Amino acid sequence: MSDAWRIVEDDLSGAPIRALLEVHFAGMLANSPAGSCHFLDFDGLRAGGVTFWSIHKGNELAGCGALKLIDGRHGEIKSMRTAEAFLRQGVAARMLGHIMDQARARGLERLSLETGSGPAFEPALALYRAHGFADCDPFADYRPDPFSRFMTRAL
Repeated sequence: MSDAWRIVEDDLSGAPIRALLEVHFAGMLANSPAGSCHFLDFDGLRAGGVTFWSIHKGNELAGCGALKLIDGRHGEIKSMRTAEAFLRQGVAARMLGHIMDQARARGLERLSLETGSGPAFEPALALYRAHGFADCDPFADYRPDPFSRFMTRAL
């Protein structure tokens, strides 16, 4: 068995990815009011214009992430999550790099994201800052919300 990292487009049908996403949904709801949570549910992650990936080390699910097209030049990062057993092993950075590469390959010029604003979101905010994302105003259909942080970067 190889311990190599691999990222695959995922159809969300497997029990491990569904369980990881349930943890993701619960975590968002535990740290922000429901009306301020903007995660995509299973149907949203399967919608047109959304590509969802899972990242694995060997045969173990390590995390996930998605790219949602806003328009032909602008994409949004969605559903970034690392499985607890893989925290602080570079999973999120690998997935973020993959999403950025895929966005460039699709001709996108900008990537943006919305995440929470409380202490639980500080590791994610630090990751995005380290990869060139900066705070921005709400984009697409988002509205100002004290529980949301918006970030963007040119590709």
